[in-house]
Amino acid sequence: MEEEELEFVEELEAVLQLTPDVQLAIEQVFPSQDPLDRADFNAVEYINTLFPTEQSLANIDEVVNKIRLKIRRLDDNIRTVVRGQTNVGQDGRQALEEAQKAIQQLFGKIKDIKDKAEKSEQMVKEITRDIKQLDHAKRHLTTSITTLNHLHMLAGGVDSLEAMTRRRQYGEVANLLQGVMNVLEHFHRYMGIPQIRQLSERVKAAQTELGQQILADFEEAFPSQGTKRPGGPSNVLRDACLIANILDPRIKQEIIKKFIKQHLSEYLVLFQENQDVAWLDKIDRRYAWIKRQLVDYEEKYGRMFPREWYMAERIAVEFCHITRTELAKIMRTRAKEIEVKLLLFAIQRTTNFEGFLAKRFSGCTLTDGTLKKPESPPASTNPFLEDEAAPEMEELAMEKGDSEQPKKPKAPDNPFHGIVSKCFEPHLYVYIESQDKNLGELIDRFVADFKAQGPPKPSMDEGGAVLPSCADLFVYYKKCMVQCSQLSTGEPMIALTTIFQKYLQEYAWKILSGNLPKTTSSSGGLTISSLLKEKEGSEVAKFTLEELCLICSILSTAEYCLATTQQLEEKLKEKVDVSLIERINLSGEMDTFSTVISSSIQLLVQDLDAACDPALTAMSKMQCYVTSVILHIKQNVPIIRDNLASTRKYFTQFCIKFANSFIPKFITHLFKCKPISMVGAEQLLLDTHSLKMVLLDLPSIGSQVVRKAPASYTKIVVKGMTRAEMILKVVMAPHEPLVVFVDNYIKLLTDCNTETFQKILDMKGLKRSEQSSTLELFRQRLPTPPSGPEGSSSLSLLAPTPEQESSRIRKLEKLIKKRL
Repeated sequence: MEEEELEFVEELEAVLQLTPDVQLAIEQVFPSQDPLDRADFNAVEYINTLFPTEQSLANIDEVVNKIRLKIRRLDDNIRTVVRGQTNVGQDGRQALEEAQKAIQQLFGKIKDIKDKAEKSEQMVKEITRDIKQLDHAKRHLTTSITTLNHLHMLAGGVDSLEAMTRRRQYGEVANLLQGVMNVLEHFHRYMGIPQIRQLSERVKAAQTELGQQILADFEEAFPSQGTKRPGGPSNVLRDACLIANILDPRIKQEIIKKFIKQHLSEYLVLFQENQDVAWLDKIDRRYAWIKRQLVDYEEKYGRMFPREWYMAERIAVEFCHITRTELAKIMRTRAKEIEVKLLLFAIQRTTNFEGFLAKRFSGCTLTDGTLKKPESPPASTNPFLEDEAAPEMEELAMEKGDSEQPKKPKAPDNPFHGIVSKCFEPHLYVYIESQDKNLGELIDRFVADFKAQGPPKPSMDEGGAVLPSCADLFVYYKKCMVQCSQLSTGEPMIALTTIFQKYLQEYAWKILSGNLPKTTSSSGGLTISSLLKEKEGSEVAKFTLEELCLICSILSTAEYCLATTQQLEEKLKEKVDVSLIERINLSGEMDTFSTVISSSIQLLVQDLDAACDPALTAMSKMQCYVTSVILHIKQNVPIIRDNLASTRKYFTQFCIKFANSFIPKFITHLFKCKPISMVGAEQLLLDTHSLKMVLLDLPSIGSQVVRKAPASYTKIVVKGMTRAEMILKVVMAPHEPLVVFVDNYIKLLTDCNTETFQKILDMKGLKRSEQSSTLELFRQRLPTPPSGPEGSSSLSLLAPTPEQESSRIRKLEKLIKKRL
């Protein structure tokens, strides 16, 4: 019996073993702190909790009674729940059946509603069918009545139009014709009907008759032959112009053409090619005549033509076309009589007249593609972009200086620009030739003035002065450029640019390069191109103070010319036509001025270099050579610096070029000091350090304002003079043992040059046998040069810093003092 109960308990536990998810859900729905409700309930632990000690067993009966009471309550709850679930299945089935019946009833009601809706729709269609028929009938009837009214209006209008045309009642015809044409547009769909087509043909015939009749009336009022005109315009012609607006545009164009031709017929007679007033010197009379004619037109015919015909502007435009053609013809015939002043006078009066037209008219009738509005140049800051004034104001601005002239607002574009003045463009070669001659005379005057006045006086207070002739040349260039751009922006501007290039070259060679001082030697004068080829031993005369100032002034002038030429090129490109921009190129002239700058710098370097040469040559014979070198540097450099104060970058170039020339020459003279003793080498090392300090201070030497030398210059000096110091240190080092001596050379001098090593051995005074073994060892111990940037960085680490060198030099000076 007990075994069966145990099996029952095990089966019950197996059935009651729930999954973790289910257990978790139950705990969330029915939270409980009772240990009996826990999934991991342990009976032994629970009993130990109830009876932790033997004394607690005294209450065992009370605990058992409580558990039994709890079991009885649980049984009652289970029984109640089971009984409550007895009828659930039956109630669910009953509810499902009721729901199905309700759905069936709902579907039946929906079907009934749908059937009733279809019957209602059919009923509405039957009711509205008659209404739609009535609507269509009403629409067709309205269209028929409207068409009949239009037809009646068209028929009556055509009859009235024909009658009024015969009676020349143009005022009534103007209003009627437009209405008839508007009505006729409604009958385009009915042109297949013979009666409608006949009415359309009658309208076209009436229009043709009207056009011919109006042209005949204008021919009668303004005959092509003769110059006699009626007393004034009639109302009939004014109404005829209104009709011409409605008719074929060719009628309007024919009226305009005949009227303008008749109006300008007198001009063709008065200013024939063989007349005296037709020449350029009396060109004002042409423009005065058309101005009178425009005033006469406004008084007599201004109200006859519609405002939108712009008859006054058309007369002026046709006058311009005729004038351009006639002037071109007469200038071709009398080309040899054209002078510069006459040509400029005619162009000036013509451009003034074009400006007058621009103020009075809008230019809306300019339909020929020959004229284009000038393009507005982009904004720029270069000095050549100042607003151009009138020619009279331009000369005043040149005298007073551009900076004193207030900037004027830019004038609006002139649509009439070139409408007459374009005829002068083929003859602008006269102007170009005149400018060529004037510029040639200007250059000759510059040369004569320079010879008469001599070089600029030296001044320590101002920077190197720019030659005044330079400013005069570019002021004249600007004046020519502005004047020519007003005449033409085409090929004449290219020709003027060629003239500019020619005289920029002449100025560079005749005024600048031609006046650079020439160096002299025992073999005679030397040109600038031979400066770089002078031999070391030649005796060169030192430049005077005036010559140094002249060189600096020429250098400053060349720099000014270089910058201004670049601005001139930009301005020329803005003035010339877009298609010709690529032909504007002043790079050759800028290169020429750069050559003058380089030559000037080279002369300054050569002069200072030559002044230091005797002292360097005496290096091995006298100890005060350093004092002599420093003295020459202190004499020349402040003069050059003060005269190049306005061009600091070129003074920096001078310093760099001098360092690049002087340091290799100094090292060369070091090698000539052979053999040299230890004391001599120590003295040379001190001299080298002194020269190094002077060279580092070269840009600001003798100046009250101390400036830091440029980094590029400092790098050259430190690198070159450090090499000279390393050479002397190698000479001072003992040559035994040889391995240490060779390694020390390789460490101090990173070039590892066999020739340099040979020269150092000569300075040490070694015998030939010793030199051979030392050279062989040197070749064996030469390191393999590493590839890439690591090699250069490792070699640079071998050179000591300037601070280390300074401390070593001080130690060396103390050592020499002790020996002395």
